[in-house]
Amino acid sequence: MMNLQVHIDQHSGFCFGVVYAIEMAEEILDEQGYLYCLGDIVHNDEEVNRLTAKGLKIINHDELHDLVNEKVLIRAHGEPPSTYELSIKNNLTLIDASCPVVLKLQNRIKNSFDKEETIYIYGKHGHAEVVGLLGQTNNKAVVFQDISELDIESLPKNLTLYSQTTKSTDKFYEINEILKDNGITVNNNDTICRQVSNRDKELRAFAEKFDKIVFVSGTKSSNGKVLYNVCKEKNPNTYFVSNQDQVCSTWFSPNDTVGICGATSTPMWLMEQVKAKLDTF
Repeated sequence: MMNLQVHIDQHSGFCFGVVYAIEMAEEILDEQGYLYCLGDIVHNDEEVNRLTAKGLKIINHDELHDLVNEKVLIRAHGEPPSTYELSIKNNLTLIDASCPVVLKLQNRIKNSFDKEETIYIYGKHGHAEVVGLLGQTNNKAVVFQDISELDIESLPKNLTLYSQTTKSTDKFYEINEILKDNGITVNNNDTICRQVSNRDKELRAFAEKFDKIVFVSGTKSSNGKVLYNVCKEKNPNTYFVSNQDQVCSTWFSPNDTVGICGATSTPMWLMEQVKAKLDTF
């Protein structure tokens, strides 16, 4: 036995928006035995598999067009107006689990669009949340995930800047300063979720406390990739796994202290399974 000292980061795991969506899904699954969900309810295959075993049916937007007279869960990422319009046409009952932080952002962007402001959104191309945000502007806003994508000299001299809720606060303000330094007047809207953005600061401190770090996340999670790199930067002995079967005993030495942490889409039960595996070494 290696006598590993293993600790789970109690700040890791689902953000409140994901918790809300999963609780809503489980309540309906318990009532009727099945429920349609538009896209993966969370970017974690293990949690999706757990819920699909209970009757959750994951569908895409093409499949939604063919669905009538059913209940459909809207996940925490939110949806564009077109999804709500289609639900009326197809007599669908939407179980709206959109995160309140995302809904607030959608409303602010819609108000800016109605005022004919020039809108730029700092976010990941094609991300579900960003698709919903773009929908508030009839897809006329400009999305960029790095300042290098923008031709600074050709930008309008006045613009309204928003951010996907899960992006880095520091990066958002860095972009804001670059724009201002280039003579652009920026109507700056900090709409980043602090529960998510504060995770990187918390994880930096957590990662430094241990000899080794096991970061648990689904491979589809953008937030997971960012937070894994935060841990890796502070502790080079950081390992990425999606489940307990991927943990290798060769990563550890006798009496190592090991910290387990994860993304905002990582369920606590999965981190506990990883800990149970480590405890067998």
